[in-house]
Amino acid sequence: MPEITLFGWFHTLIAIIALLSGVFTLAKYKVIESQNLSGLIFLACTFIAAASALGIYKHGGFGVAHALAVLTILALLVGFVAEKTRCFGGLSSYLQATAYSATFLFHMIPAITDGLMRLPIDAPFVTNIEDPLLRGFYLAFLVTYIVGLVLQFRWLRKNKR
Repeated sequence: MPEITLFGWFHTLIAIIALLSGVFTLAKYKVIESQNLSGLIFLACTFIAAASALGIYKHGGFGVAHALAVLTILALLVGFVAEKTRCFGGLSSYLQATAYSATFLFHMIPAITDGLMRLPIDAPFVTNIEDPLLRGFYLAFLVTYIVGLVLQFRWLRKNKR
C-alpha cells in the first residue's frame, strides 16, 4: 500500500472541507451558489482539490482520477459561467445546478476508490478497480446525483429561478 505524502494529505483535507461545505450548502440553500460563503468555500476547495489531484501520480501516469479532476474543473467553469452571466437564459440555474452537483460525483468516485483500496491498512476492502463493491458505490453515487438533481430542479422551478 502506498504511503500518503504530505501533498496527498493536503489534497485529502481540502477535498473533505469541500464535501462538508457542499453538503451544508445544499442542506441550507438547496443549490450551490458562489454568493453564499459556504458555497464559495465548496467551489474554491473543490477547485483546489481537483487541481492538486493533477499532481498526484501514485499509480504511474494520467489515470481516471486525473480525468475526473479535469471534468471537475470544466464543471466548475460551466457552472460559474451559467451562474454569473446567465447566458443560457432560463436554463442557467439548471445548468449551474447540474454542473456544480456533478462535482460531488467527481469527488466521490476517486475518494471511495482510494479509501477502499487503502483501508483497513493491513487488508484493504478492495484490491482491484473492477471490484463489485466499488461498482456498487459508483452506482449509488450516480443514483444519488440524479435524485439530488431532480430535487434541485423541482426547488428551482418552484422558486422561479
